[in-house]
Amino acid sequence: MTSAKPSAAYRQSIAGCLTGAIGEHGLSEAELGRWLEKLAPALHDLKADHASGRLPLLRIPEETADIDAAEEAFDKLAQGASSVVFYGTGGSGLGGQMLAQLGGWNLPGVSCCSEGRRNRPRPRTRFYDNLDPLTLAAGLARLDLSQTRFIVTSKSGGTTETLTQLLVTLDALKAAGLEARIPELMLGITEPDKPGKANGLRALLGHLGVPMLEHHTGVGGRFSCLTNVGLLPALARGLDVRRFRAGAREVVDGLVSASFPAAFAPAIGAATAIGLAKERGIRTLVMMPYNDRLGRFADWYVQLWAESLGKGGEGSTPVPALGPVDQHSQLQLFMDGPREIAVTLVRVASRGLGPSLDAGLAKLGGQAFLGGKTIGDVVDAQAHAIADALMQAGRPVRTFDLDVLDERTMGALLMHFMIETILAGRLLGLDPFDQPAVELAKTLTRERLAG
Repeated sequence: MTSAKPSAAYRQSIAGCLTGAIGEHGLSEAELGRWLEKLAPALHDLKADHASGRLPLLRIPEETADIDAAEEAFDKLAQGASSVVFYGTGGSGLGGQMLAQLGGWNLPGVSCCSEGRRNRPRPRTRFYDNLDPLTLAAGLARLDLSQTRFIVTSKSGGTTETLTQLLVTLDALKAAGLEARIPELMLGITEPDKPGKANGLRALLGHLGVPMLEHHTGVGGRFSCLTNVGLLPALARGLDVRRFRAGAREVVDGLVSASFPAAFAPAIGAATAIGLAKERGIRTLVMMPYNDRLGRFADWYVQLWAESLGKGGEGSTPVPALGPVDQHSQLQLFMDGPREIAVTLVRVASRGLGPSLDAGLAKLGGQAFLGGKTIGDVVDAQAHAIADALMQAGRPVRTFDLDVLDERTMGALLMHFMIETILAGRLLGLDPFDQPAVELAKTLTRERLAG
């Protein structure tokens, strides 16, 4: 009951969330079984949503035309570019950053200008998702605008932060004498034109002759990482974007073939998370990968879970962490704080990887046990030891193990967590796709600025 047929891309274990591993602080097999049974109607409905196409997210892995269009648009945009700047906030920013980080973005010492697709040097990749006057002004001042390209994303076309960044950038381009080149320096991503619905981004960029790609109308921001919104930054980093979708499709295929919730890994994850919340008072869910290239993945997960499920008094608080560095900051809380925390560890096979450690020097440094080991050996030991430590402390811990971290395994992970979140929402009786409470702050912001 507690394990589905393993995906070839990853292996999930919830053994550390059950009474057999952590005693009274975990779920019993019977309790987990009841939550899985409650998921049966939701799993049936999700399979029907896939068959009918009512939930486009589940059909995204089959599509290719939008990838062709994105590749063509990016190749044209990137000609002669030294930098590509992405504007977009929330899901329009995090998804792309997450995939770009798999390609080495924002990692110390990783080259930003190595060869990518088709063995061509690729431009530097920059993201501006948070609106800050000093940061944006300083960033634009440092760029050679004649060799910089801008990709601007807003599903609705009315995101205030993104339009603000765009307006400032347009002024900067005009001041630099580049107004005539704006159509070749920019690319927009937004919903198709719809009569009677305002879309400021489309109206503005259309007026300026800037080319546009269509944002999928049936896939919202935090779920858009496998659409052109997330795949364009991946293209900018030279990644094989079709493999992201191939990995995601493996999970969708698992959904289609699953005859009951216990046979489907995302359903087991959803039942475990909600079961722990309702039966054991778990209110905080930590996402802690042990790989630098998954740092933004933890941030993406936070938005996915928080914005999808924090409604009507329901939900739990997701917290991002990164191993092993956060063993020296947050682990004390996870191990010995309130018994309302569950941890998910994502481990990528690393034994034997990286530089070897000199035995003599290790002994002199008082760490003889490190002699002859590699950095990958150290990280592997830490990632497994923390799981054991959490279980010994009676703390719920779930693990994901990946033999390799690449586009395919990342695509599978993303689809797993998106479906897990959807199923958790259905267990809670809420809509995981809207965010009604956010709209009030947007309305009040516009009122203050217009006043």
